[in-house]
Amino acid sequence: MCGRTACTLAPAEVSRACSYRNRGGERKQPRWRDGDADKYRPSYNKSPQSMSPVLVSQRHFDKSAPVDECVLASMRWGLIPAWFKQSDPSKMHYSTSNCRSENILEKKSYKDPLLKGQRCVIVADGFYEWRRMEKEKQPFFIYFPQRNSASQEQKEDQQDIMSPTCNKESEAPVGWTGWRLLTMAGVFDCWTPPGGGEPLYSYSVITVNAAPNLQRIHDRMPAILDGEDEVRRWLDFGEVKSLDAIKLLQSKDILTFHPVSSFVNNSRNNSSECLQPVDLNSKKELKATASSKMMMSWLSSGSPTKRKEPDTNETKGEQDSKAKSRCKPVGGLQLWLQGDNKKPRTK
Repeated sequence: MCGRTACTLAPAEVSRACSYRNRGGERKQPRWRDGDADKYRPSYNKSPQSMSPVLVSQRHFDKSAPVDECVLASMRWGLIPAWFKQSDPSKMHYSTSNCRSENILEKKSYKDPLLKGQRCVIVADGFYEWRRMEKEKQPFFIYFPQRNSASQEQKEDQQDIMSPTCNKESEAPVGWTGWRLLTMAGVFDCWTPPGGGEPLYSYSVITVNAAPNLQRIHDRMPAILDGEDEVRRWLDFGEVKSLDAIKLLQSKDILTFHPVSSFVNNSRNNSSECLQPVDLNSKKELKATASSKMMMSWLSSGSPTKRKEPDTNETKGEQDSKAKSRCKPVGGLQLWLQGDNKKPRTK
């Protein structure tokens, strides 16, 4: 399943990270729908009912748009069916944050939008999953391998954790040198309050059986779309019919991961500590991997002034106090997570 994600990039960075090549071979960056960039808040710890960046075909909003044009939208996590009669979405009596691929054509909440072509791609830095232990649950952060991810250093790091396997090269969009965002298949719907008001777009993450290297963590995982072609086919509801699109929903052994602390268990905790790697044997921080070194290199050469700080309810004084009381992280990914050299993000 997928019950928590992280998406820390600012709106402009999300757009750059989601660049794609249209049918004419031109590379384009999807624009945000009007006002949607302001609805999205970067976060280290996103839970259902929060707003997340989602890729969809522009034709859902403009019938005259080119068939291959994509747009970014902010949508609520947890699908509210168009036929829902209550005036308050929180009164839904069942969870729609995840949708099992095996049952997608059996449940009206998901079947209706799927057959209407309302397919979307949820983008995130990665997602969290919890592995059941004897007396507790151990959280892990799961994401795409980054550049140089096939190096021996990273393979050795992961063998030290749980001996998973991951041997596919990263396929980040050309021109984007930052973190490769995870692309998860989903379905969305549009609900309008019975008494009138602003329409609410919401989505559900489609899940499949876990890949072999993730089965020791959990038996389910999001349906991952690997590469631009799979993303394009999932979003192209005109050319790729629903029954053909479903064939893309396969378990893929292409992700990597690291264990994190129980700090992430509380959805109100929203800081870099959520993502910091820990050693399961000693609960100490892990050494930097090839992927984490890539992230640090990107941050060192990028322009952090254009980023937006993840949303938090804490005051600056509270954040400073907590930062001083925590251990200083070491290594590439940890430096990125701590954000010591970042300036406050702006729109």
